[in-house]
Amino acid sequence: ADDKKVSDLIAQTKPGWFSFEYFPPKTDEGVQNLHKRINRMTTLGPLFTDFTWGAGGSTSELSLQLTSWAKNEAGTVSNMHLTCTNQKSEMCGDALTKCKKVGVRNIVALRGDPPCGSEKWEATEGGFACALDLVKFMRKEHGDYFS
Repeated sequence: ADDKKVSDLIAQTKPGWFSFEYFPPKTDEGVQNLHKRINRMTTLGPLFTDFTWGAGGSTSELSLQLTSWAKNEAGTVSNMHLTCTNQKSEMCGDALTKCKKVGVRNIVALRGDPPCGSEKWEATEGGFACALDLVKFMRKEHGDYFS
């Protein structure tokens, strides 16, 4: 089943709600530890769990796996970051298709930080110039499925 939209949950929830944000670990052992931590922290009742996206999609597959796991195994409403940094529209499109396939509806569209070693952010050829361009792409390709 598809996740509830975070925007709807926030609108329906009294002030005082909270969420947890996680970043993808660097090792398999770290992933297993994170699974255990999420299971423990879910008992505290967060409104949703949130997963970051490494610069240029450096953690894209793991971010997708963790977001899906939190939704489909841990039973939390899940939210995933998606950035424009060093990414062509096809990579973002692939990530959105995978999210939709596993029922993840909540995306934080971000321009992202400059890549490591760069002081200035520059759009990737065939990519997006800003988060608004990514949101427009999401709406064009998927209607209002994502929030």
